[in-house]
Parts: sequence; structure tokens; C-alpha cells
Amino acid sequence: MSDRAEGKILVACVGNIFAGDDAFGVEVARALATAALPEGVTVVDYGIRGLDLAFALIDCWRAVILVDAIARTGAPGDLYLLRADSKGAAAGALDPHAMDPLAVFALARWLGEMRAPVFILGCQPGRRPGREHGTIAGCGRGRS
Repeated sequence: MSDRAEGKILVACVGNIFAGDDAFGVEVARALATAALPEGVTVVDYGIRGLDLAFALIDCWRAVILVDAIARTGAPGDLYLLRADSKGAAAGALDPHAMDPLAVFALARWLGEMRAPVFILGCQPGRRPGREHGTIAGCGRGRS
């Protein structure tokens, strides 16, 4: 565990820039890059680098906020704040090219102990006719 993480908050932004709905976390990281953040808050754009995120999760954070697109039952743009059950993630076959949050949690638990509570800030993606992936346009209405 690194000294830089002790008692601090990690905002871990994830997503795939080539999939419109899945780039929500990446866009949030981009917006926060120029924002004045409170002391002790670290924002990292992990993109699709699940292995890097897994190693970061075993650092000694006070809390981790995972920012990602999340399909729920709301309208496109709805925001959700959820508490993740990172301890319930089951280890399975590791595919570094398809690491969803549960796979990342399982790998992190295998690598070490995840001490910090993990929260998910998710945005309900929209869908465009004829597109496999959605869009994040309109994100901003909150729900929990």
C-alpha cells in the first residue's frame, strides 16, 4: 500500500471511449481534470485498464468512487449512487480484455485486501436507433 493513498478518496473513472454510453467515466474524468478538487481527492481515468484499477483498489483509501455507465430502469441521463458489494465478487477466469467491475473486484481481492468502501456513481445510458451502444448525452438527473 502506498503512502499517497492513506486516508484519501479515489475517484476511479472507467469506460470505453469507442462505445458512446460506456465513455461516461472517461468524460467525467476529463471534466474533473480542470476542476478545483478538495485536498485528498484523486481522480484517475482508468478507461478500460481493469488490471491497473484492481491494483489501485488494494491501496489504503478512505473511500473509492467508481464512475461508469450503468444500465438500470431509469431514463437516459439519470444518475445513481450505489454502494458496491466488492466482497461478494467471485473469482473466475481472468480475461484482461473484458474486466467489468465484478471481475476487477475479484482480482483485487485475490491480490490483497480491499479496505475501503466502494461506491458506484452511474449514469443511465441512452439508446440511439441502429446503434449497438448508447449515448451519455443528458446525464445529470440524480437518483439513488
